[in-house]
Amino acid sequence: MSLKKRLTAAGIIAIAALVTFGIAKSGMSVSEKQEEEELFTGGKETVYLWYTDESLTSYLGSAAVTYNETHDVRVVPVLQSGLEYLENINQASLAENAPDLYVLGHDSLEKAYLAGLAGEVKPPEGTDMEQRYMGTGLQAASYKDKLIGYPFYFETSSLLYNKTYLENMARDQLEAEADRAEGEAAQESADAAQEAGTAGEEEASPGENTEGERFTQEQVDERVRELIPETVQEIETFADSYDAPEQVEGVFKWDVTDIFYNYFFVGNSIKIGGEAGWDPAQIDIYNQDSISSMKVYQELNQFFSIETSESDYEAILDEFMEGKMVFTMATTDAVFKLEHAKSDGLFAYDYGIALTPDIDENMKSRSLSMTSCIAVNGYSQNREAANDFALFLTSQYNDILYARTGKVSAATGVDYGYEALSKFAQEYEKSISMPKMIETSNFWVNLEVAFSQIWNGADADEKLKELSDQIMSQVTGD
Repeated sequence: MSLKKRLTAAGIIAIAALVTFGIAKSGMSVSEKQEEEELFTGGKETVYLWYTDESLTSYLGSAAVTYNETHDVRVVPVLQSGLEYLENINQASLAENAPDLYVLGHDSLEKAYLAGLAGEVKPPEGTDMEQRYMGTGLQAASYKDKLIGYPFYFETSSLLYNKTYLENMARDQLEAEADRAEGEAAQESADAAQEAGTAGEEEASPGENTEGERFTQEQVDERVRELIPETVQEIETFADSYDAPEQVEGVFKWDVTDIFYNYFFVGNSIKIGGEAGWDPAQIDIYNQDSISSMKVYQELNQFFSIETSESDYEAILDEFMEGKMVFTMATTDAVFKLEHAKSDGLFAYDYGIALTPDIDENMKSRSLSMTSCIAVNGYSQNREAANDFALFLTSQYNDILYARTGKVSAATGVDYGYEALSKFAQEYEKSISMPKMIETSNFWVNLEVAFSQIWNGADADEKLKELSDQIMSQVTGD
């Protein structure tokens, strides 16, 4: 699945949304909407929030009701089509019931800012934004050193592993080590007894006490942490030595056709627009580190033999649930799917999330991330109220975000309810955001093509140079 399709489908796994407000109901006429709005608002100042993902409907409706109870403002969520979304916001901005704020992917913020549809946000004086939001989210929501959106929720990829397999491997190792230690101790005892002339006397063997478990869960957990690969090289080493159960078809398999799961190979060596993704002076695609990383990537095709024609994220996740692999690269939606499969008896294993492995000890990795933000319309007549609700929605009303939508908040200090999501949050904090520059909007499609070609044998040096020349030409005109 392509990056564009993957991001569009990010909310598909969320709980089916209940239509809470009439304004969001399909099939309702304009006059019916207006009558319901007048009844709903009760004459208070009304703020309209536009969004395109239906899985947000129930959550936004609940947030609006909660906010309305304590503020002299009525918030009306309005579900819109994702097609020509910004263009529709622009057209509606001078009309009645115009959007005062809206949900937007951070990669479109430059376009919104240049069109006057998003200005610098104005949180209340004294608000510590760094205390409320993760740094990656603030970078993603920034343009030319101005914060032009409130970080809402994020998506990134990380290493998903079968915890049951690693626990079994950990116990086998601990058992073998204990048996070896006991054998050595018994031999030493026998040797000492022989020297003392008591070789015929029986002594209790330390291995004879078999009551209860030989190892605590804490010991097993510690060994599992040691087994989790920290580099791609360690995954290869793991694969060479792993005594796999019969049902395991491969140690490591991921969607090699989707840049969202591949980007970590070059995420620390390629620079597109700097940390905040808007600076055209900070572009570096063709360098020794990116070439070396892509050569390692290419070698993995020989090691794991993954066919691009058979590579599909959803299918691979299904195979993981069936116990056919130990490791894969996954996005946050996997937690939702795996938890529900476990509750339905369709997933018979435990799982865990670990930080994305580095290439090796010297070459670091960095995952790609996408942040959805709340932008305040620069043409809104209710910008103060819109700012206040945006801050409330993204930093104060986020405890139920995942439960209602399957999306992970970009705020700090959130109790996600699952350890796996906390690991995704750690990955997000070290990730690199997709850039905002309009001139590089086709970079991801072209990079995905380059990855596919290199995976299938093309020269990494040549393909990265071609891509670099093309992007630099688009940005600089040279």
